[in-house]
Amino acid sequence: MQVLPKGLRHIPNFLDFTAQKALVDIIRTIVEEAPLYRPVMPNNGKPFSVRMTNCGTLGWVSDKEGGYRYQDTHPTTNLPWPTIPQELLSIWNETSGTDYQPEACLINFYDQTARMGLHQDKDESTFEAPVVSLSLGDTCLFRVGQTTRGGQTKSFKLNSGDIVVLSGESRLCYHGVDKIYPDTSPLLKNGGRINLTFRRVSEVT
Repeated sequence: MQVLPKGLRHIPNFLDFTAQKALVDIIRTIVEEAPLYRPVMPNNGKPFSVRMTNCGTLGWVSDKEGGYRYQDTHPTTNLPWPTIPQELLSIWNETSGTDYQPEACLINFYDQTARMGLHQDKDESTFEAPVVSLSLGDTCLFRVGQTTRGGQTKSFKLNSGDIVVLSGESRLCYHGVDKIYPDTSPLLKNGGRINLTFRRVSEVT
């Protein structure tokens, strides 16, 4: 068993298949209200390989004009984000180890070719609360590094129903997704992976 950065928790099989299917139905309802869209890189306008949306009082967005940020409306519909359903809040409450509530739940969809380069989750005003990440669908190869770019990295697979918690010293660790393994889960009819990322954005008072 490899040693992961201090403060990082990997919780395999947190949700069984029945619970995963129920969450996918909930996510579909969210996407009907807040459709998936493809953000672009701030510096060059290059589209992300993942499509995304959000639920919560705030949602994470990226575009060439405004860069990385949180805002309270969907960038294409201009409507407020849907609220975070109680079923998702229960996952946060059970795994985050904090009484603080998340303000944003990012919903990323990876097709078989999508990737996510190493990055820090640092657009929030506070890093006190952890980041909780839930995987649904096809297995991915997850990579985590240090709190500075270029440090040693470790990789491990995340299966459908797995959770990763970045807290404490690992809260600002670089992390990303190197690969999606096609046809490794029957959860999504057309394959692919859904990643839910719960975040507290504002200062905790």
